[in-house]
Amino acid sequence: MMTTLRRSTDVTRLRDLVGRLIMRAVPGRLANRQRQDGRGPAERDVVARLETLCRSLLSGKGEASGTALAADIMELYELADAEQRVAFFVRLAEGFGPDWPAARAAWAAHEKAPSHERFRTLVQAIEPARQELFRRINRATGGTAALVRLREDVLKALRQRPALRCVDDDLEHLFQSWFNRGFLVLQRIDWSTPADILERIIRYEAVHQIGGWGDLRRRLQPPDRRCYAFFHPALASDPVIFVEVALTDAIPDSIQTLLAEDRVPMAPQSATTAVFYSISNCQPGLQGVSFGNFLIKQVVEELAHEFPGLSTFVTLSPVPGFSRWLAANDDARDVRARLDDPNWKDDGGKAARLKSDLMPLAAEYFLKARDARGRPVDPVARFHLGNGARLERLCWLGDTSAKGMRESAGLMVNYLYDLAQVETNHEAFANDGLIAASKNVRRLDAPASKGKALASAPVG
Repeated sequence: MMTTLRRSTDVTRLRDLVGRLIMRAVPGRLANRQRQDGRGPAERDVVARLETLCRSLLSGKGEASGTALAADIMELYELADAEQRVAFFVRLAEGFGPDWPAARAAWAAHEKAPSHERFRTLVQAIEPARQELFRRINRATGGTAALVRLREDVLKALRQRPALRCVDDDLEHLFQSWFNRGFLVLQRIDWSTPADILERIIRYEAVHQIGGWGDLRRRLQPPDRRCYAFFHPALASDPVIFVEVALTDAIPDSIQTLLAEDRVPMAPQSATTAVFYSISNCQPGLQGVSFGNFLIKQVVEELAHEFPGLSTFVTLSPVPGFSRWLAANDDARDVRARLDDPNWKDDGGKAARLKSDLMPLAAEYFLKARDARGRPVDPVARFHLGNGARLERLCWLGDTSAKGMRESAGLMVNYLYDLAQVETNHEAFANDGLIAASKNVRRLDAPASKGKALASAPVG
């Protein structure tokens, strides 16, 4: 099965490469026109030109001319600077929305005499013109990848310009369909994977930095290590998301042990536990489009089929919001002051006292702290609990890297995927906000629950 998937991805990659070579060999219409009139994008109103091209694309009906216009839009957008791009987003937000007069008329007609035809007319009028514009851009070679990059720019601009939310909503709405599970191809990443993909894995790793090719090799080549990625046909050799897996004989409590350079690999047939220790989203422009839950479930199926002896599926996960939550919590001032000592973890007595005080705070953070929307404040917890995992164990000094100490005072956590309970846990969390947690974690929270409850400070 994996060989077939790899062959399919290789064919897609070859087709995309040929398309890019053709585009490079034949100058675009936009480049030709710039040479003819002697004006480059810096000497003209780039934003107005982009808007004109977009309106031409929407008004045209020919597929060939539409594809050429879409290519022109992508080419000119790539040449625009950051300020021009933001101005273009403003034009999209203000000038490519729904046809409100037509929508009001369609609503009145449907209300007077409801019918499927009138309802369809109403839906067409309500849909923003931006969505059809993005669909037409998507028809061009490389259109999907260009729109993903465009949304990445929109998300950055949103921080200062919330009025651009409508543009982002339209792109996210379309991406939910274009990148649904049916279009994604699972591929195992190993040491024989093409170098361009391996380079992307190094670059995209977002949880535990890969320190070059030697480090990557230690994560891919040993028989007790696995890596899987989802690919989308429109993005060719660029992964959408990937997960790194360790096969072990027990649930680990530290990333240092799991990734130690001098560790001795085990025979994977003897493994009882599959550990998901890093999940990295590769495309910032696909933020909000869920892939991880499908990836984990399919990888579990692949591993269970390959190694029937596996009985435990668990994560070793970071806690990226814990230090920020502590910083906003007045009841943790004494703990924070002791954490400011850079050498505390190397002093046995200081570390023991901090563990005694910090672990109940950590249990409080996971079990009770909520954000403004009533959700657990930790984003990784929301992901795994939403998938139906159980909060199994808090791992003291599980990540002693500079990043781990900075973000979570070294804390890591195991989420257990009990296949018999996943659906029940998911439903309880989704419907009632109930968190599945082991007795050991709940016991840690007991001392804090008896005293004054800590504030549920939101993480920014």
